[in-house]
Amino acid sequence: MAIRVFSSRLAAVAVAAGAAMATLSAPAQAASGPGVYVALGDSYSAGSGVLPIDPSASLLCARSTANYPHVIAERTGAELTDVTCGGAQTKDFSTAQYPGVAPQLDALGPGTRLVTLTIGGNDNNTFIDTILACASAGIATAGQGHPCQTLYGDTFADDIDTKTYPAVKAALQAVRDKAPNAKVAALGYPWIMPAKAEAGCFAKMPIASGDVPYVRDIEAHLNSAVQRAAQETGATYVDMSRVSEGHDACQPIGTRWIEPALFGTNYVPVHPNALGESRMASAAIGSLGLG
Repeated sequence: MAIRVFSSRLAAVAVAAGAAMATLSAPAQAASGPGVYVALGDSYSAGSGVLPIDPSASLLCARSTANYPHVIAERTGAELTDVTCGGAQTKDFSTAQYPGVAPQLDALGPGTRLVTLTIGGNDNNTFIDTILACASAGIATAGQGHPCQTLYGDTFADDIDTKTYPAVKAALQAVRDKAPNAKVAALGYPWIMPAKAEAGCFAKMPIASGDVPYVRDIEAHLNSAVQRAAQETGATYVDMSRVSEGHDACQPIGTRWIEPALFGTNYVPVHPNALGESRMASAAIGSLGLG
């Protein structure tokens, strides 16, 4: 009888403890979730070039359901509203980018708890002008020397300092004003080119060998401007430079996060592939402490 009474009491204690744990753990889990999550930004946020295409988005935005916002939402249980759009500039936060595509800031409100974005690369056509100008110069010299650096010097970097940086800072402040209760994360751009001239891949990225570090420096300059703007507006900067090292467009399939201009797998070249989008999501989750 004593054993039976002890067993009954032990079972009762276990049930009570289990109920207490359930009561304590449920609010903790709810509190740790991101809640209402709005994704803003350009093609690196939209996952442009990665299939499948998001049927809810304008085809002009080339938004993917495998982009890093969707990956973040899937991994964390966040309630995602995705208004990312390929080709977006900072001005498209406050004005309609295309007919029927609302200003991205319209998606924000006091109830927004998380905002991510990648922006700035299209302002002043920084990315496209750099790639096109340096590829054209590289083809003209059959990949030799540093013709792009000779032709353009500090032009791209100066535009980033005088135009892109203040525009990104203003955009981030506007996000803060529209969503005062949100964590805001600005992601840097993963490396497109390797660090060293000899690591270039002229057949896939027709940049002259001497211009490989030059193109890389321009991207580093852009990321530094985004980082500074984030720090000055209270946003979290998600640094992609270390984690994306060795995953540039010159690497083989399965290693690279960015597809090259030629012979790539994406329908939009020089953009993250599905692996790159997934890794951007991981970096954002880690930087924001989302688990």
